[in-house]
Amino acid sequence: MVNRQVRRAEIGPGRTTVRLLDAEHRRASDRAVAEYLKHIFKLEQREGPRESAVQTSELAHAMGLTAPAVTEMAKKLSERGIVDYTPYHGLRLTDEGRREATKALRRHRIVERFLTDMLGFPWSDAHELAVQFEHDLPKRVEDKLFAVLHKPVDCPHGFPIPVLPEDSFPNVITLYELQAGETSEVATVLEEGPDIVEFIDSLGLRPGAQVTVVQKVPFDGPLVIRVDGVERTVGHRLSQIVTVRPPLGSTHEGAQGQRREAS
Repeated sequence: MVNRQVRRAEIGPGRTTVRLLDAEHRRASDRAVAEYLKHIFKLEQREGPRESAVQTSELAHAMGLTAPAVTEMAKKLSERGIVDYTPYHGLRLTDEGRREATKALRRHRIVERFLTDMLGFPWSDAHELAVQFEHDLPKRVEDKLFAVLHKPVDCPHGFPIPVLPEDSFPNVITLYELQAGETSEVATVLEEGPDIVEFIDSLGLRPGAQVTVVQKVPFDGPLVIRVDGVERTVGHRLSQIVTVRPPLGSTHEGAQGQRREAS
């Protein structure tokens, strides 16, 4: 009788609740880690290699968090061996961290494609919607989505759907780096918030669009560009958020060229 009572206590509703709470806590922790890794990797790589480490204040700004919260997480990621963190000097992904970040980016970009290509959501909404459920997606479901989507090569924002860390970011330059008279193709949009993406979309600067610089005002002035036969004026900040392919025959090296030189 005693043994039966013990077994009932072990499998009772209280123990079940604790196990469920523990499982939810682990899932929440895993989701947070994946988001941190994605943001660190983006800051490290998306505009070419950087010699300096990612600062906690920089990461906090990118994620909309406080610097103390980011510092605390940096210590935990360092303990797990996925980040090298030195107080007051910033943090870098380890090789293992880059592999985990690549997996997270791949899942995120596949889910974005699912939202736009199969469910019909505008690409301006894809990022924020994907973040809400991508981390609970089983690997089998992720692989099936990728196959059903006919194995897309990039996400709605123009970033590659990677397998290896070095495949995660394309060879690009910013729109502002183009000179007057040069024509190129829009590659990516570096910020994924719905408001900025919707505005960029209204200008016709979606990935794959052809853009020509008509005039470039010096001293960080605006650009006059032609997209789909329409001339528009684009400010300096916006022209650094939109990236393009390096024009053929130009001296622009692009981020991938910088990476090869740095390696």
